[in-house]
Amino acid sequence: MLKKIRQALLQKAENPHPGFEGRSLYPNQDEPLDITFAKEFTDLGGKFVYCEGEIDLIEQLIVLVEKVSVSKIYVWEKGLQDLLEPYGFPIRKSLQGLQEIEASITTCEALVARTGSVLLSNANESGRRLSIYAPIHIVIAKTSQLVSEMKDGLAIIQERYGEAMPTMISAVSGPSRTADIEKRMVLGAHGPKELYLFLIEDRF
Repeated sequence: MLKKIRQALLQKAENPHPGFEGRSLYPNQDEPLDITFAKEFTDLGGKFVYCEGEIDLIEQLIVLVEKVSVSKIYVWEKGLQDLLEPYGFPIRKSLQGLQEIEASITTCEALVARTGSVLLSNANESGRRLSIYAPIHIVIAKTSQLVSEMKDGLAIIQERYGEAMPTMISAVSGPSRTADIEKRMVLGAHGPKELYLFLIEDRF
């Protein structure tokens, strides 16, 4: 048996399906990517908010913060701090008191429309902690970050970082959930109970 396996490994056969890896898993893409993403993301329990620009983003964030009544909001990315601080958001920039966290705001690497997934990595200042510690995770993204399939999102990350790829890349699809205990669905078992995606229009 082992001899047959070795012989099979030595014999190089032609690929019976050439070009398979380059083909799209979803050849018929009729609707815009933002519509597809919003449908898939909300079906998975995520909360999607479309923003026409940065001013609209700020207004929508203010509404959300007041609605969920949070004040301990952690933001570690410099770009987000510069965006939010002029409007008086009660953000925390240090590592201290992380056990008190009520919400976190981060960016992402890409958005995968077909699966409604948010691609995150530990390459920016938010690291891994802010995407899993907070009971409410708010992601701010742009329409230019939308891709159709997972392979397209991974290609963007590969192009961005080259050989210095992040040590952690995760695809977040909705809030954290598990049914391990007595087959009862529990939210927030391994991460946020609520996941918000604020999508800023930047195509026009």
